[in-house]
Amino acid sequence: MTAEVRGLLKIRDEAFRSGDEAALKTARANLSHGIKKAKHQYAQKINNNFSNSKDTRSLWQAIQTITDYKPLPQASDDDTSLPDALNHFYSRFEIQNNTPAQKLLTSPNDQVLCLSPADVRKTLSRINPQKAAGPDNITGRVLRDCAAQLTDAVVPTCLKSTSIIPVPKKSPVSCLNDYCPIALTPIMMKCFERLVMHHIKSSLPNTLDTFHTLHLALTHLEQKDSYVRMLFIDFSSAFNTIIPQQLIHKLNLLSINTPLCNWILDFLTGRPQSVRVGRNTSSTTTLSAGAPQGCVLSPLLFTLLTHDCTDNFSSNHIMKFTDDTTAVGLISNNDETHYREEVAQLAKWCGVNNLSLNVGKTKEVVMDFRRNSVDHPPLTIDSSTVERVSSTKFLGVHMTEDLTWTTNVTSLNKKGHQRLHFLCQLKRASLPPPILTTFYKGTIESVLTSCITVWYGNCSAADRKTLQWTVNTAAKIIGAPLPSILDIFLAS
Repeated sequence: MTAEVRGLLKIRDEAFRSGDEAALKTARANLSHGIKKAKHQYAQKINNNFSNSKDTRSLWQAIQTITDYKPLPQASDDDTSLPDALNHFYSRFEIQNNTPAQKLLTSPNDQVLCLSPADVRKTLSRINPQKAAGPDNITGRVLRDCAAQLTDAVVPTCLKSTSIIPVPKKSPVSCLNDYCPIALTPIMMKCFERLVMHHIKSSLPNTLDTFHTLHLALTHLEQKDSYVRMLFIDFSSAFNTIIPQQLIHKLNLLSINTPLCNWILDFLTGRPQSVRVGRNTSSTTTLSAGAPQGCVLSPLLFTLLTHDCTDNFSSNHIMKFTDDTTAVGLISNNDETHYREEVAQLAKWCGVNNLSLNVGKTKEVVMDFRRNSVDHPPLTIDSSTVERVSSTKFLGVHMTEDLTWTTNVTSLNKKGHQRLHFLCQLKRASLPPPILTTFYKGTIESVLTSCITVWYGNCSAADRKTLQWTVNTAAKIIGAPLPSILDIFLAS
């Protein structure tokens, strides 16, 4: 219903009340033409949202419009005490920080971080204007449009205030831990963080972790009387437990220059934080521990904090990807001494570095293909038994004890098959095949081919047939041929 259609409706009603048949006939014809025109413009507007498969935001906005989908509110505005309760919960690690922040002494030979105007302009020009503004309420569109004017300005390092938006992890919510804290920080600070991150990465040595968990396991399992135990470790609020002074000490050992270390220390300490739930905002808490979850630098800083968490025995390997850590024990002749000692040392290292192991969510997978395999005694951490599972999800891929990919394929196919419903809805809305194909590639094919280079080469014929069935179904709905899963794998 557009303004033009409302005006034509008003004219028709006036002609009807006046009793002028000729005017009424003309008004009805104009109204019919106006409705057709409005429908055409509306369809064109919807079609434009499907012009780019990489713009998932526009894709889902169009789907919500067509299906009249309205998401449920994430939290109630009635509970005014919830923001303060969440703010105290998220800042609970602050009381564990007994190490005062003390900047390092600089020397004349220390290289000072210098940023060129071109780097600043480039970073500001890449701002996504649709991102939510931080506590300073300066939108990304303003910063991007003013990139040229802001290039020569000085960005104050005090822009480190944080607004926490709690997002429910599941429904219904039963406790404060069921909320995931998403931090909104000033967009200008994010731009400066990107520049600092690039400088840090260029200064790091080439001796940091490599990632090849499956290759280690498969190579070891080819040996006689051998098996593998994988411990998938879960940390409780990993980013919130960072002690800035400990981090700075480790950065200094990695040869990060002193002025940059001091800047990072100042960035992490004295951070004002509040929690916003709907229209309610908590009181402000000043933090000097942890790194906000959502900051550009947080994943890199946590990675550098844990860089010295290394294996002590050649038969063990510790793999890290930000806060996802896996301990791999290559066991031979049923001798698990080194593996269990490695886990004990890892738990001790976590205690020293203020990281809290969540044993309840930590899982272990045992891969043993020996004919005469024995029962494997459970693993304990801090007097708590670690749950042994047949499969677990690691970095988006389901890994199983029998090294098959049926569980992973079933999960991907289920998610992709559910989205066929939206494809049918778009088909009923008479969208043309090119737009349906764009939607399919952006929301279904991307799911079915997630991490395809890892698992497709070794999955069974039945698993491949399952995935291809979903592709064929989508092709029938669209009315156009689609590339097969095998073709996508070979092209990757």
